[in-house]
Amino acid sequence: MSTTANDEPKLFFPGLGGLYASMSDLWYPMIRVAIGAILFMHGWGKLDAGVADITAYFSKNDFVSAGGFAYAAMFLETVGAVCIMLGLFTRFFAAALTIGLAVAFVKIHLPNGFAVSENGFEYVLLEGIVMFAIALRGGGPYSLDRIIGKQL
Repeated sequence: MSTTANDEPKLFFPGLGGLYASMSDLWYPMIRVAIGAILFMHGWGKLDAGVADITAYFSKNDFVSAGGFAYAAMFLETVGAVCIMLGLFTRFFAAALTIGLAVAFVKIHLPNGFAVSENGFEYVLLEGIVMFAIALRGGGPYSLDRIIGKQL
């Protein structure tokens, strides 16, 4: 593969250069919206199950104050996920979700190995890393944070 002076690989189809350039800043909002939507559906399942079932699940996994964790998970995985998608209070919610996912990673999923089919950590690892990256970057150019001119 040949490279240009700035070490960027040459395009295989140079005629698409204009398309790539015009869409180059859309990658970040696409990731933010997609990961938020995936997490929202995860949270929606918790809402559908109800706080009593989610509290019982946290209790079964030896969480102290399981009810508090249940409410926090349900709130962050629904309201927080929507805010991530919209880019509203992005850093705050992404940081809070990173912490929640790290707790789930260590306390629930790590002992089960990698595979999500075995209740392993692959899903929470991916979500946690992406949420950490979003917390570092913030809402980005296409976000409500940018429109209101403030980021937490």
